[in-house]
Amino acid sequence: MRIIVIADTHGSFRRMKEIFMKNEDADVFVFLGDGDSELERIRLSYPDKTILSVKGNCDYMSNVPLDGEYEIGGVKLFYTHGHTWGVKYSLDRIFYKAKEIGAKIALFGHTHVRFYEYIDGVHILNPGSAALPRDGKGPSYAFIDITDKGDIFCTHVDL
Repeated sequence: MRIIVIADTHGSFRRMKEIFMKNEDADVFVFLGDGDSELERIRLSYPDKTILSVKGNCDYMSNVPLDGEYEIGGVKLFYTHGHTWGVKYSLDRIFYKAKEIGAKIALFGHTHVRFYEYIDGVHILNPGSAALPRDGKGPSYAFIDITDKGDIFCTHVDL
């Protein structure tokens, strides 16, 4: 199973479309906020795709939730934009939330900085920003592969 993780497109429909076109065979797309308007346009082009999303701090008119949970291939995800979880200062809150609900993967955006760490059974991933990176590495997104055995592999992708 393949999950594509995108965050912080901030109006760049072109970047979001590029990611979807490169990954049309993915099982699930997770958008972590700050670009809800372009995601709505994408949903029209991909009506049969499973697209999960949360509201970012710049998605002022969005009606999507601030965070969510999803299970795929026997693996539970917790996903959020991160601004209400204090991710610029610490990842403790999302880590403990993931542990509390039994999630093996915790996804967040907001910082515009790529991040991956495996801590005590939880994969914590920020795909970076698809449009406005702040880590000096350029625009990015990420994918997660879940094998039939339940193994989890997370990778960042340069745009």
